[in-house]
Amino acid sequence: MTSGPDSGRGSSTTVPRSGRIRVLLVEDDPRIRQALALALDDEGFAVRTAVSGEEALAGLDGAPVDLVLLDLMLPGIDGLSVCRTLRTRGDLPIIIVTARSDTGEVIDGLEAGADDYVTKPLVAGELTARIRALLRRRRPSDGSSTVRFVLGDIAVYPEEGTVRRSDAEIHLTRTEFRLLVELAAAQGRVVTREELLQRVWGYDYLGDTRLLDVHVRRLRRKIEPDPDTPTVVLTVRGAGYKVAPR
Repeated sequence: MTSGPDSGRGSSTTVPRSGRIRVLLVEDDPRIRQALALALDDEGFAVRTAVSGEEALAGLDGAPVDLVLLDLMLPGIDGLSVCRTLRTRGDLPIIIVTARSDTGEVIDGLEAGADDYVTKPLVAGELTARIRALLRRRRPSDGSSTVRFVLGDIAVYPEEGTVRRSDAEIHLTRTEFRLLVELAAAQGRVVTREELLQRVWGYDYLGDTRLLDVHVRRLRRKIEPDPDTPTVVLTVRGAGYKVAPR
């Protein structure tokens, strides 16, 4: 794995400046990799790079990062497989990079566990906004609060950052958790798709609701007894989503 803005296909080790967000950029195209790494470095991020899925997974074992920026089209292990593997390891934030936004690539990447997506050609300012918005959704670390929302047999603890059913924790990604908290806090009122996109992702997606709808499907798989017939997170056709607290 390379480090610093970019150093070709060799390897080196650098220590990022204290306090900088650590980003792993996984991109096999050397021109895109170098340009994007330099742009992110200029924005204040500490960037490490990998040129393949294998290199990315191997490097993460000994060098943790705050976020992964992952190209889907990679040699060897492709980006979707890398994304699925990272999801089995925890809730590390993942933003996928796709060449076309009007194909199934976006849906496939989100279904694999990505939190967000960007399309090529990348705009550094937009990407920076996406990264910072995603990292603001960190789980709280203080578990002392007793505030909770009850959704049937599910209890949501916003300050603790946990969701439980009958005292057994349901493991959600930070994006899934934030989505559930926003819906639970509405206490049965309809929350529009636009409101959820703004509150959870903090960015204007110009009417593209695929990001939200895929995350709702993923959330339902984890909290609904029958995801095909949801009883907790309900769709309000033409409006948005709501929960059915009991």
